[in-house]
Amino acid sequence: MLSLAISTPGLVALTAVVTAAIIYLIILAVRLTHRPRNSPAPSDDLVDKARELKALGQLREAVFLVRGETGMSHRAATRYVNRL
Repeated sequence: MLSLAISTPGLVALTAVVTAAIIYLIILAVRLTHRPRNSPAPSDDLVDKARELKALGQLREAVFLVRGETGMSHRAATRYVNRL
């Protein structure tokens, strides 16, 4: 009869690969849920407030405002404020 026994090192390697794949899929799912693809454009009022803060030299506050209103990442909000 055929023996379907898996050696201990083989079992450990298989378990590690399956565990790594599951962790990768969980991280991917979390990242996709935190990045809305069709987020609305910032309102004109938000743009005006962010421009005003930037003109006053308050870049951090402008980035914080844009992040809070749009849900952008810190990097994206910083780029957005810098382009205003």
